[in-house]
Amino acid sequence: MNIKGFRRMLFGEKMPDKNDPQYKDRYEREVTAGRKFAQATRIDKAAAKVQGFANAHRTLFLVIIFGFAIGGFVWNIYRLTVAYHYSHTTRTATEMQDSVLRERHKRLQRIEMRENKADEPQ
Repeated sequence: MNIKGFRRMLFGEKMPDKNDPQYKDRYEREVTAGRKFAQATRIDKAAAKVQGFANAHRTLFLVIIFGFAIGGFVWNIYRLTVAYHYSHTTRTATEMQDSVLRERHKRLQRIEMRENKADEPQ
């Protein structure tokens, strides 16, 4: 890649203006395609209904939107604290085998102690 390619990658190309004759046709095609997509998926009608609700009930709309955002932050903090307090200790295979052997050894000692007590005269 040459220097010009790096410059484009870092700084980007000039933003096209909708009135610029070089980009005017491309801009109009993209706008038309976007409008067709919005009409086909009925996003335009949903956006109009949301905008109408927001205009009619400004305070309620803001409470809903900010409540949703704050709720998301609170949920993230809750999940972080749960994950932090769930400090799962990792054990190696050697540690697991050692603990199993210790348990077996303790059980065998208990059995031997019972047998020794049963053998002793009273």
